[in-house]
Amino acid sequence: MADHWWWRPGWRVGRRGYAWHLTFRDDPDVHRLAAVYRQGLAGLTELDLVPDASLHLTMQQVGFVDEVTDEQVRLMVEAAKRRLSVLPPFDLELVRPVITREAVRWDPVPVGPVVAVRLAIRQAMAEVWPLVPGREAGFVPHVSIAYSNAPVAYAAVASALALIEAPPARARIEKADLIVIHRDQRMYEWAEHAAV
Repeated sequence: MADHWWWRPGWRVGRRGYAWHLTFRDDPDVHRLAAVYRQGLAGLTELDLVPDASLHLTMQQVGFVDEVTDEQVRLMVEAAKRRLSVLPPFDLELVRPVITREAVRWDPVPVGPVVAVRLAIRQAMAEVWPLVPGREAGFVPHVSIAYSNAPVAYAAVASALALIEAPPARARIEKADLIVIHRDQRMYEWAEHAAV
């Protein structure tokens, strides 16, 4: 695994961005599962473990706060309310995490409802901007439990994961959150701007 915390284009300490996430701050079953995996991965200092308050499923980047106007955000949220209000709530299940180049993450199931929410958000954004950031295709919903902060052998992480046993977690998804996010302290932290 490689260090996750390299600075992506445009990001720097102190800069904030708007993004749409599904968040799990009030989901005790997800917190239960996350606690088991944090305990099982605690011996790997090359991993930054995600606290309950930072558990999230990234849906869609919007733009940096200093490049997006308040009016654009207002119009986007109004459009998102119209589009998301017709989608039903759904359940997601987190089972066993997988290891990627920069994170240990769950790939929740089912994928279809998450993709539908993201598409509705992108359509809402397209009502405000002629070009929506990011690609529509290739989206992989995921919830990270750990980010690598230094190179670490895949085998070491896989061995730690193999020792962890826990029943899956189920989360009820009833809203998407527009957040103001930063990563100044090698962790994704945010304030909620709107819950839709």
